[in-house]
Amino acid sequence: MSTVAITGGTVLSPSGAVAADVLVDGERIAALASPGSDAARSWAAAADRALDAAGQYVLPGGIDVHTHMEMPFGGTSSADTFETGTRAAAWGGTTTIIDFAVQSRGTSLLATLDKWHAKADGNCAVDYGFHMIISDVNDGTLKEMETCIGAGVNSFKMFMAYPGVFYATDGEILRAMQRAAETGAMIMMHAENGIAIDELVAQALAEGRTGPVQHGLTRPPELEAEATQRAITLARVTGAPLYIVHLSAAQALDAVTAARDTGQNVFAETCPQYLYLSLEDLARPGFEGAKYVASPPLRPREHQGSLWRGLRTGDLSVVSTDHCPFCFSGQKELGRGDFSKIPNGMPGVEHRMDLLHQGVAAGELTLARWVEVACTTPARMFGLYPRKGIIAPGSDADIVIYDPRASQTLSARTHHMNVDYSAYEGMPISGQVRTVLSRGQVVIDGGEYHGRTGHGRFLRRELSSYLS
Repeated sequence: MSTVAITGGTVLSPSGAVAADVLVDGERIAALASPGSDAARSWAAAADRALDAAGQYVLPGGIDVHTHMEMPFGGTSSADTFETGTRAAAWGGTTTIIDFAVQSRGTSLLATLDKWHAKADGNCAVDYGFHMIISDVNDGTLKEMETCIGAGVNSFKMFMAYPGVFYATDGEILRAMQRAAETGAMIMMHAENGIAIDELVAQALAEGRTGPVQHGLTRPPELEAEATQRAITLARVTGAPLYIVHLSAAQALDAVTAARDTGQNVFAETCPQYLYLSLEDLARPGFEGAKYVASPPLRPREHQGSLWRGLRTGDLSVVSTDHCPFCFSGQKELGRGDFSKIPNGMPGVEHRMDLLHQGVAAGELTLARWVEVACTTPARMFGLYPRKGIIAPGSDADIVIYDPRASQTLSARTHHMNVDYSAYEGMPISGQVRTVLSRGQVVIDGGEYHGRTGHGRFLRRELSSYLS
């Protein structure tokens, strides 16, 4: 096993920033020491590799708990494989992803998990875990939830949207929540009123309103808020914890905030696209808006301030990406003339850490909160802490050296995701990843990729730290 000494940097954590040198021994962090101390000097002299982090931030590797690699959707499949997607994640300072195994109706959860292991195992550049999407609630599925927990998959996503595909009735959600309350599992909810949305979509198409902006107009924020409140009510009745995925609307955040104020175990994530992009992007001329079709949709710009505020107050706990890229050419184009056929999803796994640091630069977040929502809370929320999400002795050596003084411009010409456009084309960013370690191995350094396919390991997760 090799040793690495990271010297001269500022180590970031949810409790603040401290000048410290970091010693890595094999795959784990061995110790932290004061810069210039005898211990620090001896480490640097004896280490197999020394990394100078002077003027840089040293923070835990990012954890993106919401990605969709190789996900089938709408007659096609998301463009990033586990190989290409995890490599792009590493470029952006994310060293762990949690992806979704998607149950098809009529199949078992365990067969689904085996199918997703076959896709990912031996193909990932960084470590990974799975959530389970439940599409078919029945006695067998509910029984299998406990077996999944034993296999290290203890979070289960359900949908109030997409009737006929993923949609679950309130009764089915209630049954799954009851099972989660019994087992300590986490229910994750896509909260949009799919029945009402489908009616609005049908009306728009019948009236000849077929362009991409209609995707946003037929999924109004009120229907996200209504479903969020309904999910919260079902969770309160059953005593189950609830995690709202990709929250986009101020009204939905209000419902989460009110529930948390009563002490209910309700958590929510948002995504960079909702912090930076808006309904105006869906309304771009021609068919350009198709690039920005995701669900929930981008909202009017005035929602962004509420989401940033929710991140500061803690009512939004996590920032993930919902990375589900479809190429504009040949995939998004499936919806020309009918917005309802545009594959739902956007690329983002490579840029989450940078976009959040841009929020720091703009005064929206503190450095400590950046680390908290991108690294530490995701680890705690989904049973990976303290193995992941913190720079501390004994933790995995997933480490990012970040240069806050660098500048970059986001573009499809320079990103590493397997998609032909950038949702943030031309956006200037303050700060850039310089070096990334995954379990002690340098995978990114100086603008070059040093990782390898198959380095990433499957993570068997414990129950959430927030529920113990």
